[in-house]
Amino acid sequence: MRTVIQRVSRASVTVEGKLISKIETGLLILLGIENVDTEEDIIWLSRKIANLRIFGDENSIMNKSIIEVEGNAIVVSQFTLYAGTKKGNRPSYIKAAKPDIAVSMYEKFVYQLEADLGKKVGTGVFGADMKVELLNDGPVTIVIDTKNRE
Repeated sequence: MRTVIQRVSRASVTVEGKLISKIETGLLILLGIENVDTEEDIIWLSRKIANLRIFGDENSIMNKSIIEVEGNAIVVSQFTLYAGTKKGNRPSYIKAAKPDIAVSMYEKFVYQLEADLGKKVGTGVFGADMKVELLNDGPVTIVIDTKNRE
């Protein structure tokens, strides 16, 4: 699994003009799923995100987690995080999981993150043409890949 995590002051997801999810302070999590991802990846990644100390403390030092600041999260599926650009100029998405695998893994990740955060997590609509808006706070953007645990 590969994620791009953005600390946000606000974020929202709209599909066909309909607001699907909206948050204020928290994390916008773009999630890519690979064919070889496992339940272990889901658990590790969710716990890592829930405990990342990327929010400011009383001294404006990134020392607090989303849990500690009582922030919210939106998880958006994004197969393009597995774009292969080695050959030519048209990206290949061969490493991205197909929908029959990816939908289930995406849903399991959302449920795990909800459990780890102790609250409901916003989502997009899997496979839809989504409009994602955000106000990146900082800006703070973190990339995590479960294959190298970075």
